[in-house]
Amino acid sequence: MRGFLKREWPLGAAILTTALFLVFGGPWLDDLSNGPWFSLMAGWLFGVIMLGSFAAVRHAEAIAHKLGEPAGTLVLTLAVTGIEVTIIAAVMYGGKGNATLARDAMLAVVMIVLNGMVGLSLLLGGLRYHEQTYNLQGANAFLAVIVPISVLGLVLPNFTAAPGPTLSPAHAIFFIIMSVVLYGVFLAIQNLRHREYFVDQAAAQEHAGEPGSLAVHAPLLLVYLVTVMLLAKQLAVPINYGIHVLQAPAALGGFLVSVLVLAPESLSATRAALANQLQRSVNLLLGSVLASISLTIPAVLAIGFITDQTIVLGLDAANSTLLVLTLAVSALTFASARTNVLLGAVHLLLFFAYLMLVFDNK
Repeated sequence: MRGFLKREWPLGAAILTTALFLVFGGPWLDDLSNGPWFSLMAGWLFGVIMLGSFAAVRHAEAIAHKLGEPAGTLVLTLAVTGIEVTIIAAVMYGGKGNATLARDAMLAVVMIVLNGMVGLSLLLGGLRYHEQTYNLQGANAFLAVIVPISVLGLVLPNFTAAPGPTLSPAHAIFFIIMSVVLYGVFLAIQNLRHREYFVDQAAAQEHAGEPGSLAVHAPLLLVYLVTVMLLAKQLAVPINYGIHVLQAPAALGGFLVSVLVLAPESLSATRAALANQLQRSVNLLLGSVLASISLTIPAVLAIGFITDQTIVLGLDAANSTLLVLTLAVSALTFASARTNVLLGAVHLLLFFAYLMLVFDNK
């Protein structure tokens, strides 16, 4: 019990914070014009959600180790995607028409993962082991779905007959169905028909997760996810205030949401690369992009239908160019079963180019 309480102290912080904001959140967040008060509310919510996200991912990782690959990694990516969809929906709903948030968040996911985290993992792994190997067929399977859904979801809306960079209702319905079907086919390939593509053949055994059974980890994962989702609605208020009132870059909202959601999973992927488990790192990183693109955009489009909000998906010319370049470089990176420092450096430089556009894209 002492060990359990020591490990699960974030649960107490998450539950207490959730209870306080459910009761007092309205008055506390009603007026954020005072700078220190705004910083306190935003920092408190951001910090507790981050704690809850890390704890949720820790339990998802424990489940992953017990289930084995690739089913375990799937649990992890779906948990993270659930958090992401909830935060985006909360910020959109609270923002009274934040039509570009989903687009900005999806671009941020692709840039942070395919450039930032892939680059960092390959760079650190290359520095330690010179070269690392993984299952090439698995990475190609991820990219075979990521590339078309990314382009159709974030570039094609600029060239449809719909007014603005949006999808018409018919196009949106088709995209929702297509994304879900493609992801379903991918899951069948990953977990049934070609499971060997996503397993590190050199690793005969997985290290054990933290103590506890599935009966312990699954309920705790659910509790952490519920608290994070409830607090996400509260966090939407300071995020929208900071963007609209403080005149921050519009894309910053999507970037913050993605950083908040991806931080725990990114840490897991980096640790795996440093432990010379590049296959697990690839599964985590490419899996998170695929789940985000395949599930979040359809979910946001569905929310747009329900709430009668316009969902802007099409990227501008600069970000479209960066997205296509990232996808092309990723295809080159994962065209060989061996990676090195140079590939990591290229991806990191593309990530810095994205950051430049976030803060300076007039």
